[in-house]
Formats: sequence, structure tokens, C-alpha cells
Amino acid sequence: MRVSRSERSRAGSWPGLYFVPGWWPYLGPYAAFLVLVQLEAWSTGHVAQALAVLKVVLPGALVLVFARRGDYPELRGFAWNGACLLDISVGLGIALLWVGPYLLFPKLPRGPVFDPHFLGPATLGVRLLGFAAVTPFVEELFVRSFLLRFAEVADSGGDFRSLPMARYATRGFFVTLLWFTFSHAPWEWWVAAPTGLIFNLWLYRRGHLGATVLAHAVANGSIWAFVVFGPGGAWAFL
Repeated sequence: MRVSRSERSRAGSWPGLYFVPGWWPYLGPYAAFLVLVQLEAWSTGHVAQALAVLKVVLPGALVLVFARRGDYPELRGFAWNGACLLDISVGLGIALLWVGPYLLFPKLPRGPVFDPHFLGPATLGVRLLGFAAVTPFVEELFVRSFLLRFAEVADSGGDFRSLPMARYATRGFFVTLLWFTFSHAPWEWWVAAPTGLIFNLWLYRRGHLGATVLAHAVANGSIWAFVVFGPGGAWAFL
């Protein structure tokens, strides 16, 4: 894909940012998050605590930088109105989908136990910020804005930004559904798959990425509250 002079100009002092035009605002925060998640999984003690904070701060900072540059037009124009109650309801329903089966069937396979006291109050608060505010933006921008559209133009070399948001396309639908499912831990696949389906359908229904970001934020925040303040036990959603 050729890079226009205007795109090089927009890159400004960011060396190489125009190398893949339009991709970095979506791939950068998401890749940083995935790398830090893996490093945290390999770490222990204070290093793990520091990485738990960094995996919130760095992707969040990248999203803010790109947003200030105007790189997320799909987030503009989201209206806070009565329809947002529907987004919130969808988020609560998804949270129930994730934790409900484990309440009904305690012997279901699950990940390692999460101890909220390990992080301490301050770090745990940062974890809430990341889980309910940063991750929904990072994941929705990558999966249901970039990947959903890029899947439709990957074989033609077109610009994913030329495609409208929230328009159904079979390839994009299934690519994002598979990616969302298998980007989670194996023991989460069976709940991640219907969750990805719901998020995709809700994007088509509402027609704005802000609606899925809000639903995602409510779902994650509700799960966080359940794990931290709920009955406890072998919960590993965070």
C-alpha cells in the first residue's frame, strides 16, 4: 500500500509510524497489552505487581495519544441517551454469562485462583481501571474496528478505514469471533465464543463502536466486583 504525503505528515515526529498506515493506533495498544499480560504470567512477587500496573498504564497511554491525534473516528458521535441503558444491560448479561455457570457448576474447569489481596488496594484499583476502562477500548478498537474490517480487505490490499463501521460481512464476522474466542484462555473458550457473538451482533444492532465499548466495560467491571467482593473461591477472571 502506498503511503500518501499527508499520511507521512500526520506521522510527524513518530519515526516509522507511517510504515503501516492506520494500523498502529489499533495494533500498538493491543500488542503492548498482550506482551505485558504474558510477562506478568511469567513473573512473581513485586515484578508481577509492577507489570500488573504497567499493562494498564502503557496501553491506556497509547490509546490516549492516538485519540488526541484523531486516529479513532469510529468513537466520535456516541450519544449518552436512553439507549445506553441497553448497552449496560447487555454488559450485565455478559457478566452473568461468565460467572453464572461457575456458580451453578463449581467443578467446571477454571484457571488458577486469583487472590485480590495479593495486589494491595492501590494496585487492585489500577486493575479495576484497566479491566473496566482500558481493556474495553483496547480490545474493541482492535477486534471490532480494525480486525472486523481488515479481514474484508486483507486479500485485496485495500484500506480497512475505507469500509463503514458496523456493517455485516461474513468473513469479518467469523474472523473476529474466532480471534476473540481463542485469544482467551482455553478454559474460557466456551463462554468467550458466545460473548464474542453477542458483542458482534450488538455492534451491528447499535451501529456504533461506543456501544460495545460501554457494554464491555460494564461486563468487565461487574466481573471485577464479583471476584473482589463476591463469595470468593477459585476465581481467575481477573
